[in-house]
Amino acid sequence: MQQLTSTTIRGIRLLSTLRQKGMYKRPKRDPLENCEYVYHGDGLRRVPPYFYEYITFAKLRWYGKTLLEIFNTEFRDREPGYYEKAIRGGQVNVNHKVGNVDTIINNGYIVSHHAHRHEPPVSDQPVAIVHEDEKFVVIDKPAGVPVHPTGRYNHNTVLHILMKENKCPFLYPCNRLDRLTSGLMFFSKTPKAAEEMRVYMISKSLKKEYIARVVGEFPADKEITCDARLLTVAPTLGLNRVHPDGKEAVTVFRRIAFDGNTSLVHCKPLTGRTHQLRVHLQYLGHPIANDPIYANKRVWGSSLGKNGEGDNASVIMRLSEIGKTETASPLLQYEWYTNETQAEAKARRDKRIGELLTGEHCEVCGSPLYTDPSPEELGIWLHALRYESEEWSYKTDYPAWALKVKDKDPSSCPLP
Repeated sequence: MQQLTSTTIRGIRLLSTLRQKGMYKRPKRDPLENCEYVYHGDGLRRVPPYFYEYITFAKLRWYGKTLLEIFNTEFRDREPGYYEKAIRGGQVNVNHKVGNVDTIINNGYIVSHHAHRHEPPVSDQPVAIVHEDEKFVVIDKPAGVPVHPTGRYNHNTVLHILMKENKCPFLYPCNRLDRLTSGLMFFSKTPKAAEEMRVYMISKSLKKEYIARVVGEFPADKEITCDARLLTVAPTLGLNRVHPDGKEAVTVFRRIAFDGNTSLVHCKPLTGRTHQLRVHLQYLGHPIANDPIYANKRVWGSSLGKNGEGDNASVIMRLSEIGKTETASPLLQYEWYTNETQAEAKARRDKRIGELLTGEHCEVCGSPLYTDPSPEELGIWLHALRYESEEWSYKTDYPAWALKVKDKDPSSCPLP
């Protein structure tokens, strides 16, 4: 039997004490408080800024660090100096008491931050219901909309949109899709139903199918299996890479069509790692063509990370600038997409088109303001097409970008 360390024992005792004092409980609140959606007919769903209390339990990697150190290293959406000012101004509490910059965070601590919240706009596409019964809701998720509140997003999430606009009850996500990915998602209406669906999701008999539009001419006439192991190397940037110390990951790929610049690829993941399809396609030399992380020449160079090229330090440094001084979408780097010369593309980029820092600040809280995201930044060309168990099968419609590639290839394979 494994022995408990002194640190673990102290943590257990502290948690017990906090529970007894009522400090460990997360305060209840209405998830739709201050939820208002605004539409201007420009393809975006907006939420006006509002005051919000961020509340989180201390993460393991925070233990032993100061409050200021944690805020400066974990959160990227504020300018340097903001968090020190907020802490010194009494906007940050630790265990329901005002913290200071030198407060040490330990196991079981609750950290809260009262702030004026600015959510980024997302696509105004509706969340389509594929199937609904007394236990489950199956949807076709729009690209560019996160599933649940995270980071800069709260109301501009699938969960809150379903509750606000589709009048659904509080739902429990049963599978994961990245914010930029579109397609099939499952939600349960009760914890019991969530456990029932979880059994399906971890079953080896569950078949999952995706489609992706990737850079270049993907090999035709055969299936390609990638079994490179995957490791998260920069959690705050969402960066994952092939690494021998990573987790097992297996994907089977097959080309459907080629339009002269990009290929439409059928993807069957046999495991479910974070960014699995995106990283495996990059490793094969064919990243998803509009992937802001894994297909960005300014981050990876001309190789685009094929065969794992690119050292972590330089990649992380370049990625940290995305959305601050450079647009996220890599499509704007390709002449076949923009019909621009290199000089014209540079001139357009110099005008800072895309979701970038504007140099302006909010009059209420002083937060830096961003421009609206461009259409190219609202999602990537990766779509969850079909999930099938031994008892049920659900499938979405094909996105327009997939049909566009197939229509340009007279020798394309039938769509799955």
